[in-house]
Amino acid sequence: MEDYFEIIKNSYIGYWNYLKNEMCMHSSGQPWYKNYFYALILLSLLTWVIEILFPWRKNQNIFRKDFFLDAFYMFFNFFLFSLIAYNALSNVFVELFNNGLAIFGITNLVALELSQLPWWSQFLIQFILADFIQWNVHRMLHRFPVLWEFHKVHHSVEQMGFAAHLRFHFMETIIYKSIQYLPLAMLGFGIKDFFIVHMIALLIGHINHANLKISYGPLKYILNNPVMHIWHHAKILPAGTYGVNYGISLSIWDYLFKTAYIPSDGRDIALGFEDSENYPSGFISQIVKPFKQGDHV
Repeated sequence: MEDYFEIIKNSYIGYWNYLKNEMCMHSSGQPWYKNYFYALILLSLLTWVIEILFPWRKNQNIFRKDFFLDAFYMFFNFFLFSLIAYNALSNVFVELFNNGLAIFGITNLVALELSQLPWWSQFLIQFILADFIQWNVHRMLHRFPVLWEFHKVHHSVEQMGFAAHLRFHFMETIIYKSIQYLPLAMLGFGIKDFFIVHMIALLIGHINHANLKISYGPLKYILNNPVMHIWHHAKILPAGTYGVNYGISLSIWDYLFKTAYIPSDGRDIALGFEDSENYPSGFISQIVKPFKQGDHV
């Protein structure tokens, strides 16, 4: 038990030092161009400027509804949640998981050693595999009522903009990362994923939620895009469905598994879900609501 307390303590100290180094541009052995904190700011500002210059919904304010709430979610989910809890919880989970495997004499979880492959092939495999796992998890978030209560936070967005990408309940981080961990670990990918994978996924996610009309032409069948993703946020869904267009970075899974849905332009469709106009509007109230007794049906 003392070992786990030591892990928790070291996790808090380690992540606090990491976050300070990121914000103060101290290298800590990492090159400057792998700074997550300023990469988030840079990619966010870049997407926002493009939104401002080429808006799809031209009557939408630059500081749209809930802009600052979404900006707070962005930094909370990208950094603060790890400082508050996730980093310590994930390190304890990994230690418990490895100790559990050791009981059965398993000391190495890697089934295929892909870490020896060229970096570009590792990137492609990890990017495609992680996206397919996330697509399936995303479907689960819509299909199961208990999970949907957490996912409602993301779907409470009423006006799309780049920062809406990271408005989500912290439980989604736990759900996504927990399910991703095992298959990626079995392929020799550790918890420390590639910086480039994170940043490309971040940029695609920002663009998909931005006030932009982009569909990528024939590449729309591979890459998710704002024209497709806005229908995922539509308040009125096709009859008999729990959701559509579940793709995170890639749209190909929706076309392969018949969940793609783009009936029209979609620029001015109502966003949200049934009774979303009565959903809590503040950060704390949105975080607390899924845990309230009686919310799960």
